[in-house]
Amino acid sequence: MDLRLTEEQKMIQKMARDFAEKHVAPIAAEMDEKGQVPFENIRRMAELGFLGLTTPEEYGGVGADTVSYVIALEEISKACAATAVVMAVQNSLVNYGLQKFGTEDQKQRYLTRLAAGELIGAFALTEPGAGSDAAAQRTVAIRDGDDYVITGTKHFITNGGFADVIILFAMTDKEKGTRGITAFIVEKGTPGFSVGKEEHKMGIRASNTCELIFQECRVPAANRLGNEGEGFKIAMTVLDAGRIGIGAQACGIAQAALDASIAYAKTREQFGRPIAEFQAIQWMLADMATQIEAARLLTYNAALKKDAGERFSKEASMCKLFASEMVVWVTNRAIQIHGGYGYMKEYPVERYYRDAKITEIYEGTSEVQRMVIASNLLR
Repeated sequence: MDLRLTEEQKMIQKMARDFAEKHVAPIAAEMDEKGQVPFENIRRMAELGFLGLTTPEEYGGVGADTVSYVIALEEISKACAATAVVMAVQNSLVNYGLQKFGTEDQKQRYLTRLAAGELIGAFALTEPGAGSDAAAQRTVAIRDGDDYVITGTKHFITNGGFADVIILFAMTDKEKGTRGITAFIVEKGTPGFSVGKEEHKMGIRASNTCELIFQECRVPAANRLGNEGEGFKIAMTVLDAGRIGIGAQACGIAQAALDASIAYAKTREQFGRPIAEFQAIQWMLADMATQIEAARLLTYNAALKKDAGERFSKEASMCKLFASEMVVWVTNRAIQIHGGYGYMKEYPVERYYRDAKITEIYEGTSEVQRMVIASNLLR
């Protein structure tokens, strides 16, 4: 396996790094403190093609491979994990779902504009009583002529407060469990669809996480994504792709924490010399770097599997599981290296630590990833 980046991949990596250093990093702490979405940087990501990075050129995207996507996402995550998650949802959960399961009409109506960044998407699966257990959801869609009438509530929806297009999952046949779930494309402004409360989070505070409410929301049958009963399959397929993105996000946060720790260790003096000269600090840094590299390689491996058209569910869960648990550990070590200063908002490692935790939870908890991996091993 050749893991050396191509010239095109290096170009995308540099473009993402330059954008992140110039526009994202300088305002990341302020956006986090205010809990404010950096809309101007989302617009810039659209102009650079980052919101349609892996979408085929025929639908307005860049047509890049998944490896290019993960290296770009890692660079933006190093600067601001909250900005990166907008890019991740758009590419992995929304565009990929439409690309893989949408009709030609749906691709022309929605995918082309999403890939260009003219529209922002959201993915609405989770409910108050249905997190890991998707079959427990209570949102229902009842066929009525050429429409479906949808009623229910979704929560913890990233981009939910400002998304133009929602990929929504609802029960069309409760008796069939997961085989009774169907996917729909719902536009902002559809009567019966409203945004509920905005969540106030521990981390990724500069991203928007909202409750979405559907009260007899009438959606045309032409906006059904796939066939009736295929929603669970669509959700799981899309989440596999999303987990690769979360692996990249985790690597980016961790790399930022390591970089900050190295810089701090070289300048912070105790007992008359820089703390970087103490073996205890050196070993922490060595372990952090090794863990990051292992997670990065797992993420690249999953991306290569996807690009090759091979089944990648196990590899996606492995990279997401390892990288998410890695970044929580690495950011914890980063704070320890910084000592009391690491606990203060003056230093970025405090934000990295808060941002890291969500990677173990969204797009499937670590426990769910272990279930997926085990089921692939034991089939």
